Amino acid sequence: MPPRSPLPQRDGLDAAWLRTPDNDPDTVPRWTTMRDFLLDRLPEIAPVEEMLVAREFVDHAGRAWIGDDPYRPNSFVWFHRYLLPEPVVPFPIEILYRDERILVVDKPHFLATTPRGTHVRESVLVRLRASLGLPDLAPAHRLDRLTAGVLVLTTDRCHRAAYAGLFQSGAVRKTYEALAPADPDRTFPQRIGNRIEKRRGSLQAEIVPGLPNAETLIEVVETRAQHARYRLTPTTGKTHQLRVHLNVLGLPILGDPLYPTVRDVDPADFTDPLQLVARRLSFIDPIDRAPREFTSGFALEWPARAE
Repeated sequence: MPPRSPLPQRDGLDAAWLRTPDNDPDTVPRWTTMRDFLLDRLPEIAPVEEMLVAREFVDHAGRAWIGDDPYRPNSFVWFHRYLLPEPVVPFPIEILYRDERILVVDKPHFLATTPRGTHVRESVLVRLRASLGLPDLAPAHRLDRLTAGVLVLTTDRCHRAAYAGLFQSGAVRKTYEALAPADPDRTFPQRIGNRIEKRRGSLQAEIVPGLPNAETLIEVVETRAQHARYRLTPTTGKTHQLRVHLNVLGLPILGDPLYPTVRDVDPADFTDPLQLVARRLSFIDPIDRAPREFTSGFALEWPARAE
């Protein structure tokens, strides 16, 4: 892990960093100057020459790297990324609860939890750091960008491990709700357990042979015409777990652009949200031992023919 950044956040976004590798002629290309290294590593995400002139690359102490500086192995380079334009997600973030340790919000559909890929400014973390003036804000867990609902963040570094540990240890009870096709021939409740893996470069997670690492209790709450509202209680938190588990039953969640097949969706199209909400979340506070429970107010949108 790198040391603490010498650069302040910019609009709620942390500085990026690189660490220079050993200049071993048998394993890596030759770099004579720091300019050579930066041009080799950042040609597509940063205007290196302009940033060197503006002294926007700094070392661990905040000293600006000069392009003609001799290449120095095992050194940190800090800088602020140049960001591409992003479609603005036109939904507010509702605060459900706030104290000196945690911030609990109702995350809207389409908004990423943290900066990732092309979704940087349009993330819960960046938006709230900037709007609330909380530079150390960090998520205690994550929700998929397309999933709405209850999300817990910590307000200070000193509290992060305690609350993140709750989620990592399975000490948090989470229930979700989803709309998907009804199946009168299936008996519910039903517990699904299998092994889910998501390969690098693949948009979809998949069920593979091996020791189970994902389990979900699936219950039917309500049925309208050809669709049903399901309550989903996961005991694990694998990537896309709920979407995969309903899909393997032949009941893909409405509005899902990945399951059963990948669909191209305009990133500026917010008209067909995934009908999946992190509805309720409860735990015993690790600091004061008080019971905590939070509920999302997002409504699922039944198809017109199901009304």
